[in-house]
Amino acid sequence: MEYDVVIVGAGPSGLSAAIRLKQLAAEKGSELSVCVLEKGSEVGAHILSGAVIDPIAMNELFPDWKERGAPLNVPVTEDRFLILEEDESYRIPNFLLPPLMNNHGNYIVSLGNVCRWLAQQAEDLGVEIYPGFAAAEVLYHDDGSVKGVATGDMGVAKDGTHKPEYARGMELHAKYTLIAEGVRGSLAKEIQGKFDLRDGVDPQKFGIGIKELWQVDPAQHQPGLVVHSQGWPLGGNAGGGAFLYHLDDNQVAIGFVVHLNYENPHLSPFEEFQRFKTHPAIRGFFEGGKRIAYGARAINEGGLQSIPKLTFPGGALIGCSAGFVNVPRIKGSHNAMKSGMLAAEAAFEALSAGRAGHDELTAYSDKLRTSWVWEDLDKVRNIKPAVTRFGLWAGSIYGGFDMWCHSLGIRLPWTFKHGKADHEALLPAADCTPINYPKPDGKISFDKLSSVFISNTNHEEDQPSHLTLKNISVPVAVNWNIYNGPEQRFCPAGVYEYVGIEEGQPRLQINAQNCVHCKTCDIKDPSQNINWVVPEGGGGPNYPNM
Repeated sequence: MEYDVVIVGAGPSGLSAAIRLKQLAAEKGSELSVCVLEKGSEVGAHILSGAVIDPIAMNELFPDWKERGAPLNVPVTEDRFLILEEDESYRIPNFLLPPLMNNHGNYIVSLGNVCRWLAQQAEDLGVEIYPGFAAAEVLYHDDGSVKGVATGDMGVAKDGTHKPEYARGMELHAKYTLIAEGVRGSLAKEIQGKFDLRDGVDPQKFGIGIKELWQVDPAQHQPGLVVHSQGWPLGGNAGGGAFLYHLDDNQVAIGFVVHLNYENPHLSPFEEFQRFKTHPAIRGFFEGGKRIAYGARAINEGGLQSIPKLTFPGGALIGCSAGFVNVPRIKGSHNAMKSGMLAAEAAFEALSAGRAGHDELTAYSDKLRTSWVWEDLDKVRNIKPAVTRFGLWAGSIYGGFDMWCHSLGIRLPWTFKHGKADHEALLPAADCTPINYPKPDGKISFDKLSSVFISNTNHEEDQPSHLTLKNISVPVAVNWNIYNGPEQRFCPAGVYEYVGIEEGQPRLQINAQNCVHCKTCDIKDPSQNINWVVPEGGGGPNYPNM
């Protein structure tokens, strides 16, 4: 199938790019074929974010978004920032917080529903969207430039044989291919390696965000309330924090972020999240309520220093495939959308000039560097590396100082580096203190398997595992013997288990059907032996309002 532009991923950046391309074509009275591939069973099925969204990009893409019925229905009415100790909480007065942290004018949303709405706008403009089709392979011209992508074959059994319903994947050829897979996408990882796009930049840094959606007692609900916290239960074990966002209909989104450069292999981000909810300052929101959804997703945290070269012959990286999250603000959707819009403008200019697509969209990089996206990230470029360098509390104090300087028009002249990649941070298990986590009570705190159940995760079980190992001996020889099997803990879905321990020789069992596509294993595996690739299209979680 031939297109002018193929976009991989129907998230905020991919859909914004598709929409902007069609808008420009309509303005110029030209024809342009645009296709979006989405590995989820429907648009929004794999979208998970907090989310408090800054509407700046939406205002540019659709100035009349309110009239069009965009699902930005809950404006932020109150900000609270808490410091937690085990049994105490302290609220930081709002006047002490840098203005960058103010959420006035932002909206609490389900990002999945925002993407569903964007998809409808895109289809109304003539964009072809194919959910349930995972882009599994990058296609190249003879000169090495990207020719497009191919979707994965359907109906392949675990042993590699073809089942009766076998269907060959499709090749989608494009003049330009935009990669919008989100964090740690498998095609983006391949392209960055092939074209050396990470040369000269810091390693990307990551966090894992774990989220639940609750229906709460109306007496505990305050539409528009935003609560952020730092401190307990992580303490000095890891960087991170938590959020509570009060939506409409008595729903509260609660999430927990753990920076993936933590050192202690005994740490479990999932268990830390469950423990967090039992804090006296937090528990009351959820008593008498019901948990209705669960999910997890990795987050780009590297910021400005970690953005790779954005273009390659025949295409570009947009959104979280490149990494535009503003970590202190816990926001990236506005930057992702704008990056897609700018890449669309560069691609449209190239197509209008009759360029064939073997070249690079260098105008996209230029546009981004002069946009408010770059300014947004420049203001906070030192915050994440400061926390890594100085520790949680000293780093946070420095971060506040740095952000206040920017608010006063002072740009400090230095830029901190990130140092090593997250997978290099783990220490041997013998050098670290084990962590004893309390058993879940089934009311406020829960186990992994019951959590995965309400993520509506489903994979065709008779298919090759999409969680591949480069070397099958590494899990025992390295991960088990040195780090006490950390994949059992950093995975928030119970995918990885060591079995047969009683017999003296453990074996790693991979329950791929549980995978919620968070990509944490691909990021945090200490020897980078786990390689996440796409499963059969349509597999994975099916998030309703996440």
